[in-house]
Amino acid sequence: MSIIIKTPEEFEKMRVAGRLAAEVLEMIEEHVKPGVTTDQLNTICHKYITEVQDAIPAPLNYRGFPKSICTSVNEVVCHGIPDNKPLKNGDSINIDVTVIKDGYHGDTSKMFTVGDTPPFAQKLIGITQECLYLAIRMIKPNETTFGDLGAAIQAHAEKNRYSVVREYCGHGIGKTFHEDPHVLHYGKAGTGEIIKPGMIFTIEPMINLGKRYVTDPTKGKNPDGWTVKTKDRKLSAQWEHTLGITENGVEVFTQRKEETIF
Repeated sequence: MSIIIKTPEEFEKMRVAGRLAAEVLEMIEEHVKPGVTTDQLNTICHKYITEVQDAIPAPLNYRGFPKSICTSVNEVVCHGIPDNKPLKNGDSINIDVTVIKDGYHGDTSKMFTVGDTPPFAQKLIGITQECLYLAIRMIKPNETTFGDLGAAIQAHAEKNRYSVVREYCGHGIGKTFHEDPHVLHYGKAGTGEIIKPGMIFTIEPMINLGKRYVTDPTKGKNPDGWTVKTKDRKLSAQWEHTLGITENGVEVFTQRKEETIF
């Protein structure tokens, strides 16, 4: 594993990119309602990123991805492609945004409920956010390992009788969209590399209501190469933040105004 330790100048650029990504999620919230299509949400975000923020939506044309954001509805685990299907009352949706500003990436995602989302879905969404927050809060530079994070997330999810997706993980980020380390959301405490000042990475747990198994987006009926679903078609939820490790703790570059993490 070759983790790039970032300079103070790079931290400042990541702060800017992270703040812009957070602002996209804050902006789009009022538009997430029954009847709107995910393609309409994509258009609103694209215009905001390119025209208001004077930035670049990283997913667009990334390895052939055709849109500017990822929209993962209900049983879609991640990498959902915005389309013309309207959101329905009771849906839940993850919107994943990555903004490039001055060459650096800010990556974050948030769960939104559409109209009257049932309590069991709201609970899954809440526990998944708790998984992210507890991992962020437990980081102590030069002491905590990546295995500690994965073990804590897995324990909290499984205590609530949910399962953790294992095929996708958090990642290092900076000038490059995805770089080392791979940040697993399951594992064994005390294993893996020690988290050190200067590291920047995402934590983005994907937690399923049913079993952990997911579909292969390149196989099956009408594969689009991207959309990952739960195999049992039960709900999935995800939250993501981009973090910078300082000498004393953690800076959450993509924290939104409504959040209290520490």
